[in-house]
Amino acid sequence: MGYTAETRVLQVNPQHPEPEVITAAAGVLRAGGLVAFPTETVYGLGANALDSQAIERIYLAKRRPAYDPLIAHVYDFAQVQQLAIDLPEIARPLTEHFWPGPLTLVFKRAPHVPESIAQGLDTVAIRMPAHPVARALLDQTGFPIAAPSANTFTRPSATTAAHVLEDLQGRVDLVLDGGASTIGLESTVIDLTQDPPVILRPGGVLLEDLKGLIPQLAVNPKYLSNPMPSASPGMMIKHYSPRANVMLFDGPIEVVLIAMADTAQRLIANGKKVGILTLEEEAVHFTGLGARIISLGKREDLSQIGRVLFGAMRALDVQGIDAILVHNFEKIGLGEAISDRLLRAASGRVIRVE
Repeated sequence: MGYTAETRVLQVNPQHPEPEVITAAAGVLRAGGLVAFPTETVYGLGANALDSQAIERIYLAKRRPAYDPLIAHVYDFAQVQQLAIDLPEIARPLTEHFWPGPLTLVFKRAPHVPESIAQGLDTVAIRMPAHPVARALLDQTGFPIAAPSANTFTRPSATTAAHVLEDLQGRVDLVLDGGASTIGLESTVIDLTQDPPVILRPGGVLLEDLKGLIPQLAVNPKYLSNPMPSASPGMMIKHYSPRANVMLFDGPIEVVLIAMADTAQRLIANGKKVGILTLEEEAVHFTGLGARIISLGKREDLSQIGRVLFGAMRALDVQGIDAILVHNFEKIGLGEAISDRLLRAASGRVIRVE
């Protein structure tokens, strides 16, 4: 069983969204339908966050299990107070400093908010997006919008409208095509119901910046192999995964590059189609192997790498690649989030090279 719809696509200016397009999308949401729209992180699959039936349609469309919670997107702090109770003191400085932006905060859920937004838990995850299209849509509807990433469950998140249609054609009422997401990785999630707060999912806001307000803040992501309720989405060990088998290498870079090239040669000799995600300066190590090589960018440009990562995985899937080889990133700055996504894409399996 799933949610089916005749999918329409409307182009929208990402910086100055046309009022008639936003009005059309808001009408779909008010009627209980689903709208995929761009945010600065990834595309979201939106529904009225206060409508339990609309929320159920998100789960059905994404084929998403009930234990994986949704993030409610808000226009202003008044909507936070509408969704959450017992707000800790740190909430105000965090939102004033980092909102609108790629930061999600977990609070105690207000009693009238549908339980299905975080099945089995009394929490609600909330974010204020910065993307002009998302903000215009929130302003027009007047209610919070529940919006997980607009993709089938466990697939790499959608960072373009084409990615949305690849996964959800016929299962979303309307797609707003506002071009590529500018960050390309999901938001950082902080659980404010714990003392001290902890980062459940690294993302677009960096630990180093957050420690200016919460010095004791630590990263404590969960890598769950068995289904169970969690306060943050994206906690399963298999997540953000392409259809191809992701082989994640870790160790000293010189020997990792050799191991990746040797593995690629062996797989190709056995008739496998191999894709390699690599850095611009490392691509020379893999030329002539017969593998499909995609450069993610320069080593020092983590923003570029994060922006194209999911799209690169999807591009290799389209080509029928059997195995994707990639090496891990140092867990500093945005590298923390990139490493987390790669580990989940590889279902937690790491090839450690000495």
